[in-house]
Amino acid sequence: MARFTVTVFKPYPFEVGEKINIQEGPRSGDWEVIGISEHKVTLKCPVTGKEVKWDRFCYYVEKREEEWPKTD
Repeated sequence: MARFTVTVFKPYPFEVGEKINIQEGPRSGDWEVIGISEHKVTLKCPVTGKEVKWDRFCYYVEKREEEWPKTD
């Protein structure tokens, strides 16, 4: 099977109390993780105190050479 450069994404394993910085997009800025469920993450802005609940989201992890698409 042919090999291609594949961009890999995976869910980030958030932890309550974690301080994060999102560098781009509408979620950009500093946040503290204050809640986690199977499908949602709750973040709090340390400046405004605003709390938001978003679907858990993925992050770019790496690019690597591998078979694509996978058949298993």
